[in-house]
Amino acid sequence: MPTTPAHILIADDQRDVQEALRLLFKGEGNRTETCGSPKEVVDRLRSADFDLLLMDLNYARDTTSGKEGLELLQQVRGLDDTLPVVVMTAWGSVELAVDAIRHGAQDFVEKPWDNQRLLSIVHNQLELARARRAARRMEAAQRAQQSETMPQLVAGSAAMRHCLEVVSRVGPSDAAILITGENGTGKGLIARAIHAQSLRAARPLVTVNMGGMPEGVFESELFGHVKGAFTDAKQDRLGRIEMAEGGTLFLDEIANTPASQQARLLRVLETGEYERVGSSKTRKADVRFISATNADLEAEVVAGRFRQDLRFRLNTVEIHLPALRDRREDILPLAEFFRTLHARRYRKELAGFHADATALLQRHPWPGNVRELSHAIERAVLLANGPEIRAADLGLADRPDSAPSLDEMSLEDVERHLVQRTLARFGGNARQAAEALGLSRSAFYRRLEKHGL
Repeated sequence: MPTTPAHILIADDQRDVQEALRLLFKGEGNRTETCGSPKEVVDRLRSADFDLLLMDLNYARDTTSGKEGLELLQQVRGLDDTLPVVVMTAWGSVELAVDAIRHGAQDFVEKPWDNQRLLSIVHNQLELARARRAARRMEAAQRAQQSETMPQLVAGSAAMRHCLEVVSRVGPSDAAILITGENGTGKGLIARAIHAQSLRAARPLVTVNMGGMPEGVFESELFGHVKGAFTDAKQDRLGRIEMAEGGTLFLDEIANTPASQQARLLRVLETGEYERVGSSKTRKADVRFISATNADLEAEVVAGRFRQDLRFRLNTVEIHLPALRDRREDILPLAEFFRTLHARRYRKELAGFHADATALLQRHPWPGNVRELSHAIERAVLLANGPEIRAADLGLADRPDSAPSLDEMSLEDVERHLVQRTLARFGGNARQAAEALGLSRSAFYRRLEKHGL
């Protein structure tokens, strides 16, 4: 049997059979539960998680045909299509065995059973199920976000060197980390750096944008759902928490978590427990939490929009990232880093920056921070005609108030400029900026992404 104890459900209407199997599996270090009817099986599966179901095909209603057992198999598959099922019957036949497997059983044992053969079958099915579930989690996590390696960080300023020192100290721990700072300061990059230095680095880092997720799908995205939980739930779906199992869950824009969901999130942070939407089964998460926000969480608590106890749980350690205007010595090294990155991506040979471009980079206020800088350099790499990037290639306003006239701007430029200035007016607070523009949270975040802000 596998070294990890398994939780096995035994279904048989004979007490002596239940007891014999219970003792057999107990001797292998496994935990078992027993039941005597198809209804009990369904009730148990709805209320708890099991690693394997070992079930008889014949019960009190019909003791020879196996019909009850085949009907039960169909119900089991509807509840959990990943649960391995081994069937037993004293009236075994090849036809019945084939029928059982057609209905979803993984293997078949005839009574009276041989202990060693039964243990071998159960061992194999448990190992196969574990492998399938691990592969499913990994596939889902890879779809959500590719595996992370230690990101390259350009940080020569004293403020950023301090941040990286904190990252190196807290990275190997499992402490909950809160990363604060304006939009575009690199909070996601720091989350990747923390994960890469942790003992969970080989496991997935899964990101959830709490601001860009409509409230109607919040629970399903975060906790997952079971088949039939709502109209469009055609099959079970893993939530982001389950995708991140053994790794790190990065909750970006945490201040935008709907008030109705904050208690559920707090429970996961405190106990690791949660349920998929439409299920009463309690699951246990082994996940490290990193969160980020551009908002003042203390002010959000005072305003009644954010729970104080959740705030305390999120920030065992807080890392504040300075705005790019407060670390101006990093502007040119970052610009050079992005020039190299984007020139390689677009296969362009560029020697560097002309003096007029360098001067403009240094005096621009950068309300969109590092993200805006990267966007500007990418644009310049694409538009540059000569061997160097010129100021005109950057697409930045070169006025004291950083405001071009409307007749010089395209419709897209106007939208970008309005979003950028509104965000700066509210000190990088995306929620307040969205409200001022009359946009929903998700619509505002789509525009931030669209314009590289």
